[in-house]
Amino acid sequence: MTWSEMQPLLEQACWDTLYMVGWSTLIAVVGGLPLGVLLVLTDRGGLLQNVVANKVIGQVVNVARSMPFIILMVALMGFTRSITGTTIGREAAIVPLAIGAIPFFARLVETAVREVDGGLVEAVQSMGGNTWTIVGKVLVPEALPSLIASTTTTIVALIGYSAMAGTVGAGGLGDIAIRYGYQRFETQLMWITVAILAVVISLIQFAGDFTARSLHRRGGRSGPAPKLRLLKASTADTKTV
Repeated sequence: MTWSEMQPLLEQACWDTLYMVGWSTLIAVVGGLPLGVLLVLTDRGGLLQNVVANKVIGQVVNVARSMPFIILMVALMGFTRSITGTTIGREAAIVPLAIGAIPFFARLVETAVREVDGGLVEAVQSMGGNTWTIVGKVLVPEALPSLIASTTTTIVALIGYSAMAGTVGAGGLGDIAIRYGYQRFETQLMWITVAILAVVISLIQFAGDFTARSLHRRGGRSGPAPKLRLLKASTADTKTV
């Protein structure tokens, strides 16, 4: 296969991969962020302590995380068809990709939020801040560098999942590698797809790490005292409203 034949295939495959991963990441963040925060809030000693709810949510997340992605795709075929009207193509692949990524991201969010300094939480509580003020003004902003890193990890994982989804006709670079590189013995094309995936992952990892480090340095320079003054002002504004 010549480069002129490979180029349009690779361009479309790259777009399909980015499309699947982009939408899946958005859904995973929207679904996983509140789920991860809820795991922290409902834990023992949490602001919304509820051991039963925490155990139930935790078990659901653990079961979903432990399921191999290829099995998850097959298990969700009926659900995927009911939403998208098909079980093949990039739109259909977004469903299992997103569902598989939500619990994965939720656990990363849980870990990130647990790293927030408890002193800041206690300070806002002493100022009269309620649970949602603490979540919006302390937990999420303070955990933001770690949340960016967690999002980066999730994107990289989804790129790998999207390549796996290519084995069942989801499209993207994985589909090209299987259909042409493996089944038609186009070894050159297969290695090109591997190289493209490696470059894309490296760029995403670099961008995520750079953003997380920048946010961490910016937060570190502000120090605890200015943070508490800002939080006090924010809490006062919330009370006024």
